[in-house]
Amino acid sequence: MTGTAMSAAQLLGRFLMALLFIRGGYFKLIDMDHVVPMLSGRGLPMPGITYYFVVAIELLGGLALFAGFQTRAVALALAVYCVLTAVIAHWVPGNEAQLVNYFKNLCMAGGFLQLYVLGGGAWSLDAKLKR
Repeated sequence: MTGTAMSAAQLLGRFLMALLFIRGGYFKLIDMDHVVPMLSGRGLPMPGITYYFVVAIELLGGLALFAGFQTRAVALALAVYCVLTAVIAHWVPGNEAQLVNYFKNLCMAGGFLQLYVLGGGAWSLDAKLKR
């Protein structure tokens, strides 16, 4: 694989992984009245404060990931977030739709661990700031 093809694939991979979080964070941001009770229903402490954490990690983490800014740190944070949300929100034995989301989140955590190891690639803010 050429350097250009690898850089393009890394950018596309970051973009595709970031889309879910940017979209999710945005819709949580504009629908606080629905999200806070949902967080409370999951037994999370201080759902009002947890809401802001969730929005920040999804929206800001997604944007940072797309840009390739602090890719390793963001990827590690999102990997942990994916595992936590898999266990807290999607582990519902007997509910096939939730189990699909459970394994999807674990799969994404694996992808984020790859980004943690490999970094954002040549077409990232990390690479530009390093030069």
